[in-house]
Amino acid sequence: MIDDELKVGTRQRDGVWIIDLEGDVTTFAEDAITSAYEKVTGEGAKYIVINSRQSDYINSAGIAILIGVVTEVNRQGQKLAISGLSAHFQKIFRMVGLAQYADIYAGEDEAVAALQKLVQAA
Repeated sequence: MIDDELKVGTRQRDGVWIIDLEGDVTTFAEDAITSAYEKVTGEGAKYIVINSRQSDYINSAGIAILIGVVTEVNRQGQKLAISGLSAHFQKIFRMVGLAQYADIYAGEDEAVAALQKLVQAA
């Protein structure tokens, strides 16, 4: 059964903002994910990681929500990475084209390290 409650948290780590997702990413997640993105953007975030390590299920509505975030990231001139996706969802994200606009990493440490190189170069 799909859980309609997604927990979303935000934190900063060495100049990179992280949006933590815990739970299912479905149509019910839109407000929480959008609010978290708007919060970090309001704090001046240029480099953002969406950490989905604790999210096991993403349906088509969830993918659409993430596409909306990717679109806004590009509009704002930010850089986005996604970490913690299962191999299955990494493949799906590549198939739907999200990997063209957001780098995909196995874990948070790898994603943060890649974005930190951009922070230091800026």
